[in-house]
Amino acid sequence: MSRPRVICLVGPTASGKTELALALAAGLGAEIVSADSRQVYRGLDVGTAKPTAAERAQVPHHCLDLVDPEEPFDAARFRAAAMAAIADIHRRGRVPLVVGGTGLWLRVLVGGLCSAPPRVPALRAAFAAVPTAVLHRRLAALDRAAAGRIHPHDRVRIVRALEVAVASGRPLSAWQAAHRFAERPYATLVIGLARPREELEARIEARTQAMLAGGFAEEVRRLLARKTPPDAPAWRALGYREVCAWVRGTCDAETARAAVVRATRRFAKRQRTWFRREPEIVWRHPERDRAQIAAEAAAFLA
Repeated sequence: MSRPRVICLVGPTASGKTELALALAAGLGAEIVSADSRQVYRGLDVGTAKPTAAERAQVPHHCLDLVDPEEPFDAARFRAAAMAAIADIHRRGRVPLVVGGTGLWLRVLVGGLCSAPPRVPALRAAFAAVPTAVLHRRLAALDRAAAGRIHPHDRVRIVRALEVAVASGRPLSAWQAAHRFAERPYATLVIGLARPREELEARIEARTQAMLAGGFAEEVRRLLARKTPPDAPAWRALGYREVCAWVRGTCDAETARAAVVRATRRFAKRQRTWFRREPEIVWRHPERDRAQIAAEAAAFLA
């Protein structure tokens, strides 16, 4: 039996993925599987640019609103949820259209999870009090290849790579190299949305303004009212801490708006850097190349 054919639509935040995905889904008979690490949280709607009720009524969506704001949700849990959704969509004769900007989630969905050892709580506890720079130097001594790929400030990935190297005696880069030869579960077409930097930044500015006018502050107030802990995953979503400062009165609305725009631009830059490392992405402009994108998707499915 042939592998399911899956179309993936990726790109930085505010690049126009939602609008294009709705149009593609209508033409292809597709259902959308979200690959956004913050849209899985219930109650994070405005600030995550989650598809609206009207958009979800237009095209079925999956992998939205899976957990409460306090609950951790990682790439492995996403992969399980997304694979179940894709299997259901494929079984009903529809087309799975995976849409999102969380690069790691897309990578593990398309390429599978590396079978490295599981988490080791005792090691993580030992690393907790150690500065990130020191951990990165330790990683460089154990796994130079991983240390070269991981940013010195990316504590989450540094700790994971150290954990694997110490627990297994085998560098994470070696586990990943072995994993690259595993068969992929899907045949995929991965389309990346590329906009000039100035164009994307203008869209980020406009979208931030629309979010603030559309109830972002009220959404943050609801998180505070439910006593969402300060270390909850919800507060790591883009813009929520900045708007929280405004809601609490430690800054004014304009300061919060500017801070959200800056944070979003930095995030978009990191996303572009990540996706540039993915060789199979076909880059297209979401408006100028729309007809070409639709033709390429139809040809891939045929």
